[in-house]
Amino acid sequence: MERTSNGGMLYHEVQEANLCAVHCVNTVLQGPFFSEFDLAAVASDLDGKERQVMLEGAATGTFAAGDFFSEESHNVSLGGDFSIQVLQKALEVWDLQVIPLNCPDAEPAQIDPELENAFICHLHDHWFCIRKVSGEWYNFDSLLAAPQHLSKFYLSAFLDSLKGSGWSIFIVKGNFPQECPMSSSSEASNAFGQWLSPEDAERILKETSSTQSSSSAANNRSSDNVDQERPYQALSSEEVRTFSEMEDDDLKAAIAASLLDASAAGADLGAVGTTSQREGTEKQK
Repeated sequence: MERTSNGGMLYHEVQEANLCAVHCVNTVLQGPFFSEFDLAAVASDLDGKERQVMLEGAATGTFAAGDFFSEESHNVSLGGDFSIQVLQKALEVWDLQVIPLNCPDAEPAQIDPELENAFICHLHDHWFCIRKVSGEWYNFDSLLAAPQHLSKFYLSAFLDSLKGSGWSIFIVKGNFPQECPMSSSSEASNAFGQWLSPEDAERILKETSSTQSSSSAANNRSSDNVDQERPYQALSSEEVRTFSEMEDDDLKAAIAASLLDASAAGADLGAVGTTSQREGTEKQK
């Protein structure tokens, strides 16, 4: 049975610039263990090793070294997005293994994800983690103001909806740190990390949801913003809570289908919004 870590507190990082990979790794570990400079160093080390392999290949005539040197880095983009290899190497420091959910070795997790302790999710340039803390599952997406609680039942439906929407999902295996090596929660090593009780996290999400609902009618979303919407945002906190109390396979499938439909509808709305904006601009000319 999993021990209670950090006194049952939840460590969450709110999105800062394009540092979602940093937020993802730290929330997997449940503490401010890595900075963007740490991950950049890992990326640089990987680049160096890859260049060496390419040079050795070029020496044997396998391929031209210039094919590799045509880009600055294969492990971190100019926008700050890190590769899965960087996240894997960072977590290996803590003897944690990252494997794709769709590989044969992950079949038990495909059947019963509750058996695992953490998942890493990636789509386009965004990373986030789903983590079990003190026996409860939470969505630690840095685009959320606080961790979102997921019931054991909803976890499975959530993962299904992510996979159906094109997200790459990885399992994190190993012995996770049980305590953050900081003597006080106020001594976090970055400005975007915070420690929250489950009750505080729920309260913050409710307040944020209420604020967003009241302002969403006055704001027109661009297609870029819609593209960044996650499938789980299609359900309100009340709906999530209702579904969480139900344990039926047919309902699980219905929820996953509903999430996918809502995500597709959001993309269509984004296209409509972009068209409307373009027409409005043309009329003003």
